[in-house]
Amino acid sequence: MLPTELLINRQNGETIIPKRLPINSEICAIATELIACFQNAVGSTQGDLDRQLSEFEGDSPDYRVKRGLAHILKSSFCTFEVVSPLEPKELRQRVFTLSAQAVPSHQASEATLETLSITLSKELNHEVLPQQIRVGLYADLQENRILTQFEDPAPEALIHRYNLSQVQGIFYRASQMALNAHRNVPGEYKLLFRYLKLFQLMTYVEGDADHGFTITIDGPTSLFKPSTRYGLAIAKLLPALLHVTKWSLSATLQSRDPYSGVPKTGRFSLNDRCGLETHYPPGKPYDSMLEAAFANRWEALKTEWILEREVDLIPIPGSVMIPDFRLVHPDGRTFLLEIIGFWRPEYLQKKFAQVRRAECENLIIAISERLNLDKAGVKVANVPAKVIWFKDKLSPKAVLEVLE
Repeated sequence: MLPTELLINRQNGETIIPKRLPINSEICAIATELIACFQNAVGSTQGDLDRQLSEFEGDSPDYRVKRGLAHILKSSFCTFEVVSPLEPKELRQRVFTLSAQAVPSHQASEATLETLSITLSKELNHEVLPQQIRVGLYADLQENRILTQFEDPAPEALIHRYNLSQVQGIFYRASQMALNAHRNVPGEYKLLFRYLKLFQLMTYVEGDADHGFTITIDGPTSLFKPSTRYGLAIAKLLPALLHVTKWSLSATLQSRDPYSGVPKTGRFSLNDRCGLETHYPPGKPYDSMLEAAFANRWEALKTEWILEREVDLIPIPGSVMIPDFRLVHPDGRTFLLEIIGFWRPEYLQKKFAQVRRAECENLIIAISERLNLDKAGVKVANVPAKVIWFKDKLSPKAVLEVLE
């Protein structure tokens, strides 16, 4: 994402409009030249790269656009490493200790490097040259890090990433965001809720799978003390949201006038027709090897029961529970299956609390015997669901016995 100083937007009334670059020959040419600059800098220091980028910017009035594109390349597609025979701090200590034994001079410095190179070559079992010591002495400074790898994107992909970053920056100062996830494929819901949990966002969920969900997210400026870090967490949610087919959102933004310092309110809205592209990977077919193995074994089972993946959601107050599988019989009977394998005590407490609050009559829970439920403070007897115990693998036949 982009830092605040590289965000470009304008305000029309209370509506905030972020900068978006068109994908045309002019912008693609700028992106191509920047990418080539990074390609040529592989093996050079970050300081050398920064000087080339500064020359590329020149006195152009669109320097913030070029700087923003370069920032994305540097932060998302580059690998910078400290290249030194030893940790630079330790190397400096060795050099300074050795050099203190002689009167400072050019000849003494060269002798010190030569002596230490022989010593380190023996210690490390490979040749260490004096020049490597000289380079590694301050290799931990940011400008001395070496660009060792660059994953060059297509120019269009870089522009899409820039446009997404400009929109993400809008949420840095959000006081509240209302997200409407309309009727979608349940697997898309699960991916969205997983990212909500991953970024530790404070949410309140209303709705159901048939009509969609309304998710209210408190922003950083709604806290006792505004937190840019929390605003970044909201911004990180946007690429995950782009995996959902139908959605819309509206956000209330709080900022201060840069001249008067007077607080002012802004509005921003977005929907699934925004034209942004995500770089987040799509959701995995299965959350674990345990689930994948169970699904594969079920296919070999001769039964009329059909196993479906993540196609039902159970609304609970303020949240939602998404079972792993749904089992459907041709006569209309339906059961939901949740597999609880190897998890931390905190997760187990939350998961079983969800099961109790859901009060779902057709829910089956498969629980690993390896779990220490007593340590987690979980009482299975209090769970309103059918329970199956398993050891290493969940047997489809055991589930079938419960169904029949």
